Order: sequence, then structure tokens, then C-alpha cells
Amino acid sequence: MNRRAGKLLAAYALAVIAVLYLPIFLLAAYSFNSSRINAAWTGFTLNWYLSLFKNVRVLEALRNSLIIAGATTVVSTVLGTMAAISLSRYRFKHKAAINNLLYLPILIPEIVMGLSLLVMFSQLKIPLGKNTLVISHITFCISFVIITVGARLEGMRADLEEAAQDLYATPWQTFRYITLPLAMPGIVAGALMAFTLSIDDFVISFFVAGPESTTLPLYIYAMVKRGVSPEINALSTIMIAATVALILLGQFIRQRAENKNEQGKDDLTK
Repeated sequence: MNRRAGKLLAAYALAVIAVLYLPIFLLAAYSFNSSRINAAWTGFTLNWYLSLFKNVRVLEALRNSLIIAGATTVVSTVLGTMAAISLSRYRFKHKAAINNLLYLPILIPEIVMGLSLLVMFSQLKIPLGKNTLVISHITFCISFVIITVGARLEGMRADLEEAAQDLYATPWQTFRYITLPLAMPGIVAGALMAFTLSIDDFVISFFVAGPESTTLPLYIYAMVKRGVSPEINALSTIMIAATVALILLGQFIRQRAENKNEQGKDDLTK
């Protein structure tokens, strides 16, 4: 590749990054704008953040989102990890069909999934609220956990588990001391992904949320309908920062585990 082609490629990459991230940077910048009008910058202020944290309805929506995301993360991580281990380590009838069905919630459009869940809860006479939100979020988060943990399990060395069994370790001891520690980076990454997806979800939550279980994305949508205020910018900036922090934490854990594995391999080869 000559220098001119390299420069063009770099310029193209920068243009793509600018298109992707410029709106986010503008939103974050105007959350510090002293004017209520986003079109004009009149000075730096933190008043919108202070006003946001004094807003009782925002704090209530945040509490609902954290409760729902926490419950979703725990249940989907446990069930998703069990499913990933079963699909990765055992052979059984119709395994391929079940594997494909588990990935289906990722491919279905969210609006269709939200509507179908609403119909199901209506037919089963289940009142809409936090419980229906948790159930709905689990249905799509569990697939992401299975993919993440499954990818980790596929990359693991099977001879370690076989060596443990040769040393008369029981299936539980093999899982407790070999499989689980090695799969933990994938499990943590899947849990972080489930938490992020749950706390950011709007479309499915819009269909299955009850009147007393408004989540943060639903509250932001209601605020936007009355006009975009700097408080929305501040709230969105906080959500973006929290999401980025979770992603970086997941990457840090994954990288640290990979480094430890590489170190372990080096020690074994010495």
C-alpha cells in the first residue's frame, strides 16, 4: 500500500469515527451549557446535573432501571452460563436445533418481540410491571450471555478438564476448580453485557412496562416529547459514561484473564 492510499484510508476512518461519535460529543458538551437552548452556547455550568439529581421522578426511574437490570443480569447470567456449558460440553438429540432457537431472540426485531410479549402477558393475565419487565429483558439478554460464555468455553483447553477427571476429580470438583475459573471472564463479560442491554432497553420496555415501573429510557422518551431540555442531555451523558465504563471494565477483566492464561501456558512449557 502506497502512502497516498494509506492517507486516504486514514481520512476515511476518521470520517466514519466523526459521524459515529460527533453527535455524542455534542450532546455531552451541551449538557454543560448554561442556556436552555441547545443551538447557542452561552457558558459552562453544572446546574443541569445538580437539577437532575434533585428530580424525584428521575431518581425513581433510575432506581427502577437498576432493580430490573440487576435482577435480569443475575438470572440471565446463571441460566445463560448453564445453557452455554450444556451446549459446549454435552451431546444430545436436537442440539443444533436448540442452539439455533436460543439465538433467535437476537434476530427478531425488538418491536415484534415487545408486542409478542405483551400479547403473552395479556393472555396469561399477568399484570404489567417490574416482573414483566424482568421476564422480558431475560428473554433477550440470555442469548447474549450464551454467545459470550460459549465463545469462552470453545477457546478453553479440554485437556485440563480431562486431566482433572484422570486425577479422580468428581464432575462437581472439575466444574468448581477448572471449568468455572477458566470460564469466569466470559461469564463476567456476559453479565456486564446483560446489565448494559437491560438498562438501555427502550423498545421492549415500552410494551411491557406498567404505570408504576417507568424505567430511565422510558422517562427520557417522555421528557423528549415535551421538548429537549439540558437535563435530558445531562442524563444521557451519565448513561453513556456508565455504559462505556462497563464496557471498559469487561475488556479489562477479559484482557487480564487472557494474560493469566498465557502466563500459565508459558509456565507449563518451561
